[in-house]
Amino acid sequence: MARRRLGFWQRFAVCLVKPPMIALTRRDWRGWEHIPAEGGVILAVNHVSHADPFTTAHYVYDSGRWPQFLGKESVFRIPLAGRILHWCKQIPVHRGTADAVKALDAAVAAVRSGAAVVIYPEGTTTKEPGLWPMRGKTGVARLALATGAPVIPVATWGPEKIFDPRTKKVRLLPKIPVSLWAGPPVDLSKWAGAEPTGAVLNEMTDAVMLRLRDMLAEIRGETPPPLWGARDESANNGPAKDGAR
Repeated sequence: MARRRLGFWQRFAVCLVKPPMIALTRRDWRGWEHIPAEGGVILAVNHVSHADPFTTAHYVYDSGRWPQFLGKESVFRIPLAGRILHWCKQIPVHRGTADAVKALDAAVAAVRSGAAVVIYPEGTTTKEPGLWPMRGKTGVARLALATGAPVIPVATWGPEKIFDPRTKKVRLLPKIPVSLWAGPPVDLSKWAGAEPTGAVLNEMTDAVMLRLRDMLAEIRGETPPPLWGARDESANNGPAKDGAR
């Protein structure tokens, strides 16, 4: 198990995060068998709440892997907390700067070294009605092309009851139902070895987001809407501006 090889600060983070998550959530966790016990892997998760990283970290850690998240660089500038994130091998994303590509390079290096890298393809909490997945950024596709690592979809539902991004309301009550389900790797074989053109990256990203949408529909027991609503295409498919793109 990955946790047996943890350093001091990683164990500290576990002690800081896991007990509150155990108290706050009633967990419906499935699909650990799809997460490789070792070796580089990309975990693609839909993003419904700012509470997601905590519940996802708990889920991935208890699966036997250490999660390495791509996160906003601004969080890494918070005194002490930012240093702990660095020491826990998390990956800062420098959005809208010349350093944005460094996040992808760091993620590629992590996957190639055998890490489990967690990425939210949407780049931020979804803005779709009902918190369904919205159009993904192409970072997950770039990472998959660069490493050849499997992309495991992980659908989540329930963290929005802890913090709802639409209302900004926090609900810290015990045993809030939270579901995280991992599925088999997304079949991206048709793009293996392809050049990372805009069309290729968008098609791969759509394949990942469609799987997440369908898995989320199963968790919720609902019929899913189209993958994303009508949007300004230039806003969603314009030039890359951050490491998650």
